[in-house]
Amino acid sequence: MALEIERRKSTKAILREALAVHRGNTKNQAVVAAIEELCNFNPTPAPARCGSLLEDEWLLISSPNFSQGKQREDGKFVYTLGRLAFNMFQPASLQVVIDRVLQPVLPLGNSAERSHDIVVKFTIADDRFPPLAGVVRNLGVCQPIQDTVLQVKFTGGILAPQDPAQMAAWKAVFGQQSQRSRNWREKLTSGAFALVFGLVPPQEIDSHTGEVSFTMHRSPKGSLEILYLDEELRITRGNRGTVLVCERQQLASQKTNFTSSLDRNS
Repeated sequence: MALEIERRKSTKAILREALAVHRGNTKNQAVVAAIEELCNFNPTPAPARCGSLLEDEWLLISSPNFSQGKQREDGKFVYTLGRLAFNMFQPASLQVVIDRVLQPVLPLGNSAERSHDIVVKFTIADDRFPPLAGVVRNLGVCQPIQDTVLQVKFTGGILAPQDPAQMAAWKAVFGQQSQRSRNWREKLTSGAFALVFGLVPPQEIDSHTGEVSFTMHRSPKGSLEILYLDEELRITRGNRGTVLVCERQQLASQKTNFTSSLDRNS
């Protein structure tokens, strides 16, 4: 037992070093090898059903998995705002750099469901606009469907400023959510998306908080396999095979019934 604990500790150190050297790329062979080795020492046989270890706030320490991003020399990733939240927020072409990605996994009521939000803290990196700091929160819900697999669905999202002191500048950039012009192709795609997923798109910005939100009443469901889970790390593989490595943020004090301003069970 002591030997296994020591092997697990040393393998986690190797994984962290590989992620640092290869800039968070979980497709790099050195990172893949470290993940596979660590999974051999997974101390949690049924991680999807282990609420005491699942619940906390998790920090992504591998590369983000949003599509069509570019990595800068400093290692951070640049995406368009549209790529962070189903192209729901405007201006969708706005260039932003991701500062941190967090995921609070906390109990929802008395059921087996837990929050599965994706919280993306960003800074505008677009010459057309000031470098405002904001956050996109994709609201999600998860529940176990197998010992190692969670069912996940996303039910909406919120765009909000990080600094209330920048509210005037924030409203100037994000205030026109429902009055944008779209071509016929965008209108057709948006209409089909709304019909299939029961989408209620963003309307007006909240004049007090600067928040903009949308909901999905018939949200698509996916699955998330938990490859490794302990008191420090969580490694998962999504529907498309993307592997993510997250580090626990030790926020056990938040483990109370968790709700949101949007209905998570739409």
